[in-house]
Amino acid sequence: MASVKRFAGLKGGLKRLVSFASHKMRRRRARGMPHVYVASGNNRRRVVITGIGAITVLGLNTMDTWNNLILGRSGIGPITAFDARHLPVRIAGEVKGFDPTRYVEPKEARRMARCSQFAIAAAQEALERSGLRIGKDVAPDRTGVVMGTALGGYEMSDNGTQEYRRLGWRRANPFALPAALPNAPGHHISTRFGAKGLLSTVVAACASGTQAIGEAAEMIRHGKMDAAFAGGVEATVIEPAIVAFTAMRVLSTHNEEPEKAQRPFDATRDGFVYSEGCVVMILEDYELAKARGAEIYAEVLGLGVSSDAHHIAIPDPTGSGAIRAMQWALQDAGLTPDQIDYINAHGSATPTNDVLETMAIKQVFGERAYAIPVTSTKSMVGHAMGAAGAIEALSTALTIRYGIIPPTINLHTPDPECDLDYVPNVARQREVVYAISNSFGLGGQNATLALGKVV
Repeated sequence: MASVKRFAGLKGGLKRLVSFASHKMRRRRARGMPHVYVASGNNRRRVVITGIGAITVLGLNTMDTWNNLILGRSGIGPITAFDARHLPVRIAGEVKGFDPTRYVEPKEARRMARCSQFAIAAAQEALERSGLRIGKDVAPDRTGVVMGTALGGYEMSDNGTQEYRRLGWRRANPFALPAALPNAPGHHISTRFGAKGLLSTVVAACASGTQAIGEAAEMIRHGKMDAAFAGGVEATVIEPAIVAFTAMRVLSTHNEEPEKAQRPFDATRDGFVYSEGCVVMILEDYELAKARGAEIYAEVLGLGVSSDAHHIAIPDPTGSGAIRAMQWALQDAGLTPDQIDYINAHGSATPTNDVLETMAIKQVFGERAYAIPVTSTKSMVGHAMGAAGAIEALSTALTIRYGIIPPTINLHTPDPECDLDYVPNVARQREVVYAISNSFGLGGQNATLALGKVV
């Protein structure tokens, strides 16, 4: 009898709780406040891309970047950021014509690292393209920021150190350290646009941008956010970085013809071209995006992340980490290898990595690997480290949206060990329903993102 009464009391309390929650929801709607979408049980929410912003070596916005990608244009040229005439590597991918004062006040811009300036600009375009209104369509505390970077604002720290040594500690720049922090780009996006939910920074070398987009989608999928800014940024075309990578012998020395220097999968490749850029995406719960009639570029279906556990700079020669990342992304997305229509490769143009990635793709996809178009957009934009995966996610999402596969340029002498369909030199029209994008970085960081068309 006592247990019956306890049950009746619990039932009554539950009814009062539901009634109270419904009353609060009616009050929120009456005040015009955004609905809070919460996942329940095992109900996995769908996550879609509704806005994309870009600052790259091919353009200062998304569509300029995309149009130059499908035209097969290179953004590589001689280094202008510093005097590189004494170095064996004198080329890079530099963003040209970017004016930070279009987005922030001049005084604020001087206190920010270049990567944070890029992040604000790309986030602003992404938000405008999405049409999402933070505070109306989605609550500020249900809107997050997840950004990836490798070096963050390293140049601010380097400049601050040089100023201290030259001028003394009393003249040290008080903004040098906070501006250099890897989480600064995410902070500035959050502050500028009022995103008060989860704020996270992924520092995973060349896999940072890919992993950041996948982790943001995961947070939305499980009801911790309803929308998010997500992407990657890198802006350190500076002498210490060029010198360090030159010493590692991973950079191309094809200085005389910069636009031909980045040659993924080609037998004459001699390394990658260091680059910069930023892509930020707006990710949303699918039901929220559909309810407000948003344009949807693609759906984020899955993420696979693995570690080689092998070496800080040399990839595992078996390719096992890359294989696991692709397999886990497919598993997370609920896809089989037979369903993939396109692969945006890491394609770094180093002698070792291109062969290993080709081998890993064959291991995952078997004989069907030969029927899947595989491209490296790095052939046009260079290797932007923490931004690379986000730039490649842009390319993959727009390939799905518009049915055009960008080419791998500078592929004229195929490496016999790289024998897949790399869409050489000319873009190809083809419907792509499901695709994956690979990012494999220093430290054995592997990340694969699975995207799909919303039908």
